[in-house]
Amino acid sequence: VLFSMFTTEQPGFFLFFVFVLAAAAYRWGLWETVGTASAAVVLLWLQSLAFHLGVVHAISLFLLRNGWPVLGTNAAEFEPKRLFMRSVYLIVMALLLGYLAEQQKQLRSEKAVVARILGRVRVEAGLTGTLQDIVHELMRMYGASCAKIASQEASNYRVFVGQSGNTEEPLLWLEPSAPDRETYLFESDADTCFTSSAGRNGSGPEILGLNAAGQKASGVSALTLAPLKRQNSFESVLWVSFHLGKEWVGRIFLFDPAHLGAVEDELHFLQDLVKQIGPAVYNVYLLRRLRMRAGAVERARFSRELHDGAVQSLIGVEMQVDVLRRQSESKAPTLTSELSRVQGLLRDEVLKLRELMQEMKSLDLDSRKLVPFLADTVERFERETGIKARFRSEVSQPSMPARMCRELARIVQEGLVNVRKHSQAQQVFVSLSSRDGKWNVSIEDDGCGFPFAGRLSHVELDSSGKGPLVIKERVRLVEGELTIESNPGKGTRLEVSVPQKQEVVHD
Repeated sequence: VLFSMFTTEQPGFFLFFVFVLAAAAYRWGLWETVGTASAAVVLLWLQSLAFHLGVVHAISLFLLRNGWPVLGTNAAEFEPKRLFMRSVYLIVMALLLGYLAEQQKQLRSEKAVVARILGRVRVEAGLTGTLQDIVHELMRMYGASCAKIASQEASNYRVFVGQSGNTEEPLLWLEPSAPDRETYLFESDADTCFTSSAGRNGSGPEILGLNAAGQKASGVSALTLAPLKRQNSFESVLWVSFHLGKEWVGRIFLFDPAHLGAVEDELHFLQDLVKQIGPAVYNVYLLRRLRMRAGAVERARFSRELHDGAVQSLIGVEMQVDVLRRQSESKAPTLTSELSRVQGLLRDEVLKLRELMQEMKSLDLDSRKLVPFLADTVERFERETGIKARFRSEVSQPSMPARMCRELARIVQEGLVNVRKHSQAQQVFVSLSSRDGKWNVSIEDDGCGFPFAGRLSHVELDSSGKGPLVIKERVRLVEGELTIESNPGKGTRLEVSVPQKQEVVHD
């Protein structure tokens, strides 16, 4: 304004104000820029008022008497019509520059957030550590009181749920429960959503969701979120879905977020954030899988070396001891019992090494291979131990997930190892059946039994500290039930029941 007062021509007028408004826009924001433009408009009109009241003329006379340059004024510049147009130009320019600067600042801040979260994706932290750091960063950003992450592998029916009460607590993985899928991974058109029971302005329930294309989704209702509300106490929740390749799907829930701007903008930002950090997290997952696969290959190589080296050597030594034992029966009867004992020790070590080799091998099982694998396992057990073993399956090809097939196979292997080591049994019977919507696996022997009489459920076994720990843990992984019926001196029956999960169709 002062610049315009001291010049008769006005070519630099708008250039001057563009500079002022641009500085205000990039220093502050939209509304501060509009305020700066409004102040400039007020000064322009005050200048016009001073001109029409003769103040400018009086100042010019004073300067002329003292021999100083007079003010260059042009009456046409102070016409109300021209001032009005200039005022409109200033306000419009302020809105334009302020909006552009606001968008630029928002993009810079979003870029900084993405870069900060991407910095949390570290291979050395592993998948769990990476997810924990991302969840904590989101909690700090939105001021959430609590956060949960739910995920499910495409080939597994189990839903993994992790919870963090604050940014100082580690991500705690909760015990799986049957309604987890309905509670956290319910079917919905919304890819990201915000819901508040009282509304942000106290105007009543508020639900806004966006689909994968960023458009408003209509399939979200209070009824859909009812299971989530029953499991968690909250007034509002912000959640976003994520996909890690084709292997994993999941959602992140932020409960009672305190730092929330325009809801729709925040939902769009969360979608973009997940799209940018998802591939980095997926790379961590793939590297973990690659390491596991490399470990499996190395274990298989080591197993082959054991079979071709140590096992064959032990078998050869056992055969030599057997020859010496037979020769000593007539020449040195006192050595016969000792050689028999050594031969038995060698045979036990061979069996232990073979069991170790079986445990080291990675099981590549699905529903088509499970029954033949169990039959072969039982047959090999009989051949190697001399214990009479039979296997019966009431289903030819059970339709169960690959992970469940692997766990059931490991349970049978571990059960047979326990029979050989502890039961002193002469016979063992393994069966696979399907009844009442459950898969049932049983291992029955005629050995010495457990040190208790009767039938104990999984809960009773845990509370009393009885039962095989490895088998109990594997049964828990597939959300099954373990029951042991023991008759000391007469034998044991071990039963595993696993619910048939129909929602998992991938093998």
